[in-house]
Amino acid sequence: MTGKAVSSKILALMLLAWPFMAFAQAPYPTKPIRWIVPFPPGGSTTIIARLLGQKLTESWGQQVVVDNRGGGNTIIGSEALVRAAPDGYTILQVTSSHVINPSLLATPYDAVKDFAPVGNLVATETLMVVNPAVPANSLQELIALAKAKPGQLNFGSSGSGTTNHLAMELFAILAKIKMQHIPYKGAGPAVIDLMGGQIQIFTNNALPLTPFVKSGKIRAIAVSGETRLRSLPDVPTFTQGGLPGYEVKSWQGMLAPAKTPKPIIDKLSQEIARILQIPDVRETLLTMGADPLVSTPQQFAALIKVDLVRYGKLIKDANIKLE
Repeated sequence: MTGKAVSSKILALMLLAWPFMAFAQAPYPTKPIRWIVPFPPGGSTTIIARLLGQKLTESWGQQVVVDNRGGGNTIIGSEALVRAAPDGYTILQVTSSHVINPSLLATPYDAVKDFAPVGNLVATETLMVVNPAVPANSLQELIALAKAKPGQLNFGSSGSGTTNHLAMELFAILAKIKMQHIPYKGAGPAVIDLMGGQIQIFTNNALPLTPFVKSGKIRAIAVSGETRLRSLPDVPTFTQGGLPGYEVKSWQGMLAPAKTPKPIIDKLSQEIARILQIPDVRETLLTMGADPLVSTPQQFAALIKVDLVRYGKLIKDANIKLE
């Protein structure tokens, strides 16, 4: 092969590789980022998305737009991410519901293969609250009331099969009581009805509930975990309330579409990890009852796989089905 022919071949290869070289060297981000929250506004996911999204906007100089896509047990928002271009400009905030759904219904996507884990955001304990008109000021009084009125107390959830639905089902099993489940399309609408008296009991992470507890609009009964919340130090744990074994910790994390380039995933993950460790961000989250949870994409991927099995077993053992 002549030198001229070799040069022509090298030039041809360079021209073929040019789009990929240009992409690899292109800065990210260069335009606004859509942050999908698969719940209606008003819940803890939206609060955290706005807090962290603002910090991303400040550090990268590109607007982060929170897009609430509630409904379908988070499936609507998750499917919107799967259909998005894998370029880092659409990201999804998920909760433990992401690993619960596959055991309850047929999702239009694979919970593992169709997503690229970015990292965890926070971990939260479960807080149980009641309408102030409920004649129970402690966990044992609430259990006694439920036993005296089997099936007459209504508890709400963010939707059938969500983490707080399973939290109440586990509570009913351990306390040996029967209650009526009322599913909602997110925590916000459920809290409104809780304050209005349409439902009597609700569980969720403490983040969106704490202001209403402090204002007296709802009453806190107990919190999961080994220690009391910094934000609500007067609220006992379930163990302190006489129901040991009730442990329901949920998490929130970030996903991108599958096939999103690794450099973009790594940049997102590292920036989120940095933001979570900013003192004022960390303090804000802790005060609200959310523990910042820094992880790598690989660690988050491992957690997803473990919890797919763990929640699948709980759903099967409790014979939980969608209503």
